[in-house]
Amino acid sequence: MRRNTPSPSFPGVPHLVAAPDKFRGTASAGEAAAAMADAARRAGWSADEVPMSDGGEGLLDALGGEPHTTTVAGPLGRPVDAEWRMLDGDDPAVPTAIVEMSQAAGRSRLPHARGDDPVRADTTGVGQLLLAARDAGARRIVIGCGGSATTDGGLGAVEAVGRPDALHGVELVVACDVTTAFTDAATVFGPQKGATPEQVALLTERLRQLAARYQAETGVDVTTVPGAGAAGGLGGGLLVLGARLLPGFDLVADLVGLPGRLEGADLVVTGEGHLDPPSFDGKVPGGVLHLARNRHRPAGAGGASDPLPVLCVVGAADGALLTRPPEGMEICSLVVLYGRARARNETAELIGRTTAEFLATFCP
Repeated sequence: MRRNTPSPSFPGVPHLVAAPDKFRGTASAGEAAAAMADAARRAGWSADEVPMSDGGEGLLDALGGEPHTTTVAGPLGRPVDAEWRMLDGDDPAVPTAIVEMSQAAGRSRLPHARGDDPVRADTTGVGQLLLAARDAGARRIVIGCGGSATTDGGLGAVEAVGRPDALHGVELVVACDVTTAFTDAATVFGPQKGATPEQVALLTERLRQLAARYQAETGVDVTTVPGAGAAGGLGGGLLVLGARLLPGFDLVADLVGLPGRLEGADLVVTGEGHLDPPSFDGKVPGGVLHLARNRHRPAGAGGASDPLPVLCVVGAADGALLTRPPEGMEICSLVVLYGRARARNETAELIGRTTAEFLATFCP
């Protein structure tokens, strides 16, 4: 079952929508949303929990569904048990699977914390997950591309799928949280995966050669599509398999019905682990703010409607955003309010406390 079904609002009762991303390493999006919503209910509000994702790690948590586990090759070949989901969607004619590439080829799947091998790591396990979802009856597969250990241009996944028609009849949709070009993947993300400058140069040349190979063998020019560099070029490999690359936040928001769930809300609360300028370029806080600016609270006694306000509760934030938040958003940093240690060790509890304290002074 999908967890994130709409919660009802009630006439005369203020309504809050909790739509955060994960707080990486300290609270899942579901835990954060529950803390926000529980604080609202204790204050006499109705609340709707809508855990969100931009397509990176946490996509499974945001979309829910029936859990499945498949043993696949990890980023360095060692078998790993990768979780994926099958949605109980609104359209039973199109069974939809949700796959996080990080479950198969993420840095969390390396043999130990410093086990990076950016040249050797590959996405074979991702291709194996696609086949497992196909075999389970999926006719649409949504793939999240975040947290990768790989810069193989998706070649491992392409070779694991094998025949060009192996996924015939299956729609592949990639949730991208970046617009990085295919041949820039090593330069942009390689150092995060432990690549030395020499390895970045090697990987970049390898991506260039792979792009030429993809075009020669399949006619797909992966160098022209924004986001093809996602997950070390996995986006490009999935393009070769027939996928569409879509902005991750928009895709998730559509799947969970977030725009409609904001209708009639008095406040939306979002958040993430660290807020910085990129948070407003395809990430969850920026996406929620954009939707809120196009939604309005119910009309007051005078008949006029007000823009939907946004509270953004974050672990930490760049100082400039704290002093000059975007119009329509109030930002609360757990580190500023409670200190770094408590912000890391008591994240969900403090998210709820911060939400409750905001609601105590908020006039819906």
